[in-house]
Amino acid sequence: MPGIRTLALFALALASVGHAATIGTIPPARALTAERVASLPAAERGAWQAYLVRSQAQRAADRAALASERQGLAAWPAAPEGGHGEGSMPLDKPSAWYAGEAALAVARNILSFQTPAGGWGKNQPRDRAPRLRGQAFVADNNGKRAGPGDFDAAQDAQWSYVGTIDNDATITEIRFLARVAAQQPGEAGGVYRQAAERGLRYLLAAQFPNGGWPQVWPLQGGYHDAITLNDNAFVEVAELMGWASRGEADLDFLPAALKADAASAKERAARLLLAMQIRVEGRLTLWAQQHDALTLAPASARNYEPPALSSGESARALLFLMSLPQPSPAIVEAVHAGIATLRALAVRDRAWVRVDDAQGRRLVQQPGAGPLWARYYDAGTLKPVFGDRDKSLHDDVNDLSLERRNGYAWWGTWPMKTLAAYDVWVARIKTPS
Repeated sequence: MPGIRTLALFALALASVGHAATIGTIPPARALTAERVASLPAAERGAWQAYLVRSQAQRAADRAALASERQGLAAWPAAPEGGHGEGSMPLDKPSAWYAGEAALAVARNILSFQTPAGGWGKNQPRDRAPRLRGQAFVADNNGKRAGPGDFDAAQDAQWSYVGTIDNDATITEIRFLARVAAQQPGEAGGVYRQAAERGLRYLLAAQFPNGGWPQVWPLQGGYHDAITLNDNAFVEVAELMGWASRGEADLDFLPAALKADAASAKERAARLLLAMQIRVEGRLTLWAQQHDALTLAPASARNYEPPALSSGESARALLFLMSLPQPSPAIVEAVHAGIATLRALAVRDRAWVRVDDAQGRRLVQQPGAGPLWARYYDAGTLKPVFGDRDKSLHDDVNDLSLERRNGYAWWGTWPMKTLAAYDVWVARIKTPS
């Protein structure tokens, strides 16, 4: 396949010892704004303008609902407790478990924290007390800050991630409610079915005109407005739409019209995924963690997350494409190209390990180790790149500050499952049933 020898040379260069350098500064992502939409071709402008109006109106309605609750309160309740949200909503229990009190307590918490728009915040354990009147809809997600100009600083610290698909939020709540509703037939399960349906309608409302999903909706600005593949959010929403359209995953109760809308949403997402695959020297390669909503170019996220291609999210995107029945020639081409790129970028005889307290985690030579992939690759050269909290961009992970080297998964084995699935997929498309 043309270009693969070039990719192999990139991997070979990585495996050799070279001079490391700070190679640039990570730029901020561009928000989705009325000014940017106004510059679009006239034929595209209307749908995006309507989307922005809908987002702004929903954000105002969400805030007004909370303000109304707080009227007359002498003091507002403290923000809800943060923590590991997904772990408190298990989806792999026996069916009977979802009829018990433990599951129902989680479901009641989920119902109480559903935003007026229909989504949920992230990083909230759902096995706690239900939301109180006047309490914030989401936990405090304002984490460690790097100072002025921090890409992750919320425009309003009291209103951040109010409805998101980050860290499996909203997706997991919908699926959990559907599992509980399946064990509560008739009127008893109505409230859970209605909330799950509202959640799906929220995701449909959040979908961009081109088929993508932002990290946060209503829009929050900054990198949160980008099409978000990070943590597999885009793919997981698209998969959920597929299950909803077919009445799978305990979602058979959905109205026929909503199932049809979900099927359309999934198809649009799949088409966009093909359009977002980045070409390097004319050949298809991988995807980024975030893509600009309008240009589809790779976009930055947090200070240390550059606008670069991502091996882990690309591997998951390829699994999604391989799951589609009767793949089109475009899908087949995309999968072959993505797999070839991942294979060529694999690094061997290196290990990503903790050396000691002083040195922390480092990439070291270790004969027989691997394969490993860098988390990020430059979108023009396919060489690994690494970001630090001060927004500096590096070509050697060992040059990063100790805090960032220890605090992020810069190297990993994410593509292994996808590479194993590829051989099975190739055999399936060659001998269709």
